[in-house]
Amino acid sequence: MKNIPSTQEKNKINELRNCILYELKYSLGMTLSNASSSDIFSALALVVRRNQMDDYFSTQERHYQARKKRIYYISMEFLIGQSLRNNLINQGMMEITKAALESLGLDFEIIAKSEEDAALGNGGLGRLAACFIDSMATLDIAGSGHGIKYEYGLFHQQIQDGKQIEKPDDWHSSHSPWLIEHQSQAMIIPLYGRIVKVQDKQGDYNPMWMDWRIIIGIPHDYLVSGYNNNTVNSLRLYSACASDSFDIHIFNHGDYLNAVNQKIASENISKVLYPSDEVLAGKELRLTQEYFLVACTLRDVMHDFFLHSTDLNQLPEFVAIQLNDTHPALAIVELMRILVDEYAVDWDIAWDLTQRVCAYTNHTLMPEALEKWSVTLFELLLPRHLQIIYEINKRFLLEVERWQPERIDLLASMSLIEEIPEKKVRMAYLAIVGSHKVNGVAKLHSELIKSNLVPDFYHLMPEKFTNQTNGVTPRRWIQQANPRLSSFLDRHLGNKWVTNLNLLTKLKALTDNRNIIDELVEIKKYNKIKLSHIVSQQQGIIINPDAMFDCQIKRIHEYKRQLLNILYVIRVYQKIIDGAAPIHPKVHIFSGKAAPGYAMAKLIIQLINQVALKVNNDPKVNGQLKVVFLEDYKVSLAEHVIPAADLSEQISTAGTEASGTSNMKLAMNGALTIGTLDGANIEIRDAVGHENFYSFGLSAHQIAEQRAAGRSSYDEYLSHAELKATIDSLISGTFHSDKNLFSPIFHMLVSHGDHYFHLADFDSYYHAQSQALADYSDTYSWHQRALRTISGMGEFSSDRTIRGYSADIWGIDSLK
Repeated sequence: MKNIPSTQEKNKINELRNCILYELKYSLGMTLSNASSSDIFSALALVVRRNQMDDYFSTQERHYQARKKRIYYISMEFLIGQSLRNNLINQGMMEITKAALESLGLDFEIIAKSEEDAALGNGGLGRLAACFIDSMATLDIAGSGHGIKYEYGLFHQQIQDGKQIEKPDDWHSSHSPWLIEHQSQAMIIPLYGRIVKVQDKQGDYNPMWMDWRIIIGIPHDYLVSGYNNNTVNSLRLYSACASDSFDIHIFNHGDYLNAVNQKIASENISKVLYPSDEVLAGKELRLTQEYFLVACTLRDVMHDFFLHSTDLNQLPEFVAIQLNDTHPALAIVELMRILVDEYAVDWDIAWDLTQRVCAYTNHTLMPEALEKWSVTLFELLLPRHLQIIYEINKRFLLEVERWQPERIDLLASMSLIEEIPEKKVRMAYLAIVGSHKVNGVAKLHSELIKSNLVPDFYHLMPEKFTNQTNGVTPRRWIQQANPRLSSFLDRHLGNKWVTNLNLLTKLKALTDNRNIIDELVEIKKYNKIKLSHIVSQQQGIIINPDAMFDCQIKRIHEYKRQLLNILYVIRVYQKIIDGAAPIHPKVHIFSGKAAPGYAMAKLIIQLINQVALKVNNDPKVNGQLKVVFLEDYKVSLAEHVIPAADLSEQISTAGTEASGTSNMKLAMNGALTIGTLDGANIEIRDAVGHENFYSFGLSAHQIAEQRAAGRSSYDEYLSHAELKATIDSLISGTFHSDKNLFSPIFHMLVSHGDHYFHLADFDSYYHAQSQALADYSDTYSWHQRALRTISGMGEFSSDRTIRGYSADIWGIDSLK
């Protein structure tokens, strides 16, 4: 029976209904009769934003009066996804909104689906940043995210003939109802130019950066609501525009096309998000983007600081800057430039202030992924910053020399400037030297930073290095993505778990209660049926909700080893053809994007789709095995896949994944994990219990040993008959009439060393998969283990992570 709303609730519903109609009429110029779902979404979003705005001003005033230290979280990516549900949940408006829309004859689900994902990120790095700003608001931290307002996101992925095709992803940034543009706060950002060597009044060297080309940065605020606390912070996104409509000097000389091209070049800075793994042709644009972001942010930093104090020595008391990976490392140099050039602060004092303000999060163990920028490019684009980097480096190398005078080799290996084969600035080294804290994002990752990635830096300055294991927000990844599981937790734990996820441990006491387990089975079945409908609509493939759903959803990359997963599928398919039926029906679900220039990753996508075509249409398989590749992976799609997953694939080569966050989201939603001992997998295994984690493969230490010993993948290929048959199928014409199509994958595995150890780990992976499928056939026992898994995930809330940053890095002693 439906609850009858109270008079007060009826009044709120009517008020919200009238507000929606008001925004439709006066902001959008629509009436309800001619408005589309998208129009109604925009009107509703404007109403929600208006509520946020009131809380935002009161929040900022409260933080200002309390003289709170402010956190500036700088990231090139913020993978926000859709915001309507999240804002309604955090503001406690979900039920009243559904009722108001229903009173207008509208379906909330249809309206919510019309929102485009905010395409401001590439993968885990950007999604982590989005989780962090949610937690900062929920914990009432005075803080803001800072990024670029990309007009076009990563790209829209289509699968045609099994291949990834990239299409522009215009997420409607120009008219998103969530964005508030601040033209009056426009910022002047200098680029290019030259250095003039002059002396100040005391006769000291005083270089002047002259003849810039000016870019204008326009800030836009994307409001971020904390959960049920009236705190609203902002994600500040900057767009670029030319300083004038045209460069008048060029225009007056009759070169109209050149004037237009310069305007276009200026505005390209915030036009497109570049995938982080792609080797970029437009390196100049990427470096310009990175400087543009930090230069805009530092102008906001200084403006905010001077509201509290005019004494620059107090900067670390009011400001903390967190660098999310190496992309914002130029913040260190820009802050030095501002202090030394604009405020005439003594170098040593400026350097001390800069180090105390800045902190750096490392997200990768692969040296090739650590940014390095050509000195020649720096000299062209940021000549003054290059001078400052050289001065930082000179002083740092003197410190190295004093530390280890007999180790001349360290001067080259630890220098911020790489000399061979060409001069490049090592941005990770700059970030380490210029920060007071350097953190990894999982315990193993943080240890490998110290022992493998930058051991000399660790030995020189061990006090800088720390760990903050990643986390994800339960508001988005349980409450929003899995409302039935959220209701289940409310019933059995109360509603405090949303901001105190450690309460999940109380679920352990319920694992022997059959009624509780039956509830969990029904929740998972419902979510699997929902995902089955999406698969049917998108792919035309009918999948069985009673089958095991084995899910691998993340960027396509060799080290993440989607290839190992599909090789396993090929082996199972071969066994079915040979007459050996699986223990239980199974569906392998893949989703993810490959960077446009990453040929091997794109070929792996094509292989997955060709295997799917073969397996799904072979009558001998008879539905025992299905393979699905869901195109255009994004946050809103993940919100459907994650609650439906039975088995979570976290199978990166040990020692390559910094942390992972999909592993956390899937486990929180009751999926058991099959994974290597890599990144945060180790901590998840320890938290949920080894018996609830299907561990396989070589450890990071064993991988290092085998690399050093000169392992031969060719010998591994020859020594294992079943594995050889699986690999040979890549070039046999089984999955494509062109036998040469997948030969690059074959040769990568067999002839070129198999850098990511697919062959070495295959046997162990196959046996772990077989055990998982056998265990899944006992539904009751499996879901008991799923509940134990959920109960162990309390430590993986981003709230816990942000508390760690606050106490250990930002110097905030207590949080509400």
